[in-house]
Amino acid sequence: MPLLSYGDARPWAKAIKEAVLSRKMPPWFADPHAGKFRNDGSLSPAEIQTLAAWADSGALEGDSKDAPPPRAFFTGWRIGKPDLVTEMPEEYAVPATGTVEYTYVIIPSGFTEDRWIERAELRPGNRALMHHASAWIRPRESRWLRNYAAGKAFVPAEQTRREPGRLLSATFAGLTPMDEALVGYAPGRPPVELTPGQAILVPAGADFVFQLHYTPNGKPARDRTKLGIVFAKRPVTERVFKGGISKDDFVIPPGAPNHPVSGSMTVNADCQLLSLRPHMHLRGKSMEFRAVYPTGEKEILLLVPRYSFNWQFDYVLERPKLLPKGTRIEVSATFDNSPNNPANPDPKAEVRWGDQTWEEMMTGQFEIAIDAKANRLDVLPVTRVRAQD
Repeated sequence: MPLLSYGDARPWAKAIKEAVLSRKMPPWFADPHAGKFRNDGSLSPAEIQTLAAWADSGALEGDSKDAPPPRAFFTGWRIGKPDLVTEMPEEYAVPATGTVEYTYVIIPSGFTEDRWIERAELRPGNRALMHHASAWIRPRESRWLRNYAAGKAFVPAEQTRREPGRLLSATFAGLTPMDEALVGYAPGRPPVELTPGQAILVPAGADFVFQLHYTPNGKPARDRTKLGIVFAKRPVTERVFKGGISKDDFVIPPGAPNHPVSGSMTVNADCQLLSLRPHMHLRGKSMEFRAVYPTGEKEILLLVPRYSFNWQFDYVLERPKLLPKGTRIEVSATFDNSPNNPANPDPKAEVRWGDQTWEEMMTGQFEIAIDAKANRLDVLPVTRVRAQD
């Protein structure tokens, strides 16, 4: 329901009180005892008490002259005017019904020299059909998806081989550690906006790879997604990039209410941790990130005891955290495949990794910064990289 005016909000006063007292709204899922985050959207006890007292006292309007101006919703690029906009060369026809496998489009950057990106935004041409989208950087040395022509939308053949016990995503077919996530789109997810001095490197001759997840809504339609980029205008001192810890060989038994899945990774050089992002699907229940330092000391970086697929946040640390060389990042997740999970598509199903929402994923994503002159591949282990959302 809209809550843009007093008239909108007044009928919901009791529900608003209940929602804030239970901390159901505004949505924020990090345990307050583990880590501090710059984008914490939760209400303070005083704010909650103010809303509850307003509801209990009759939800009066007050003086309308003291009201803030009407909310103006943003319609343009959230990153400001892009220096470069690259888009799908052709519209993609989304059918009215059925399952659309992850679809890819390769777009050459045309860069003849290395470029640093300070801000980036992915904008679907048709938001009604876009479940999510990702833009990746594919250096010219990478062999990922080299069998497919640039500019034409395609579903990789590897993606459609659905065999029991086998990974189902084409993102595992040739994706290498040198291929790098740039920016993602999902409803409500912010664009990439780095602080001065930080940037993402796009090497000369690299391609952009769009990964598109469409969800038909009963009407045939078309989409033409765009990528907007703002180049760094000042010297870059820190290179920022994303990593992830995934476990892809899990099998969640039918009806399991608390199935554990975990993974870990050790950093090979000093780096600064900037943000953390749990990612699971509808059976995701909880996720915890931990750091085990070379001294043996352990620290909980983020604890999400009640994961929600509908509200997936990048938990941005209040201050960057140094991860010394040899630090092990551990991720532990649990899944609820029981009938007690109201979002569960099928409690009787045995669940494995898969692209679609009714399947599952387990990835603890993170963002780190290193010296701009350092090699990204010297920091994280040389393992397969996962693309998902």
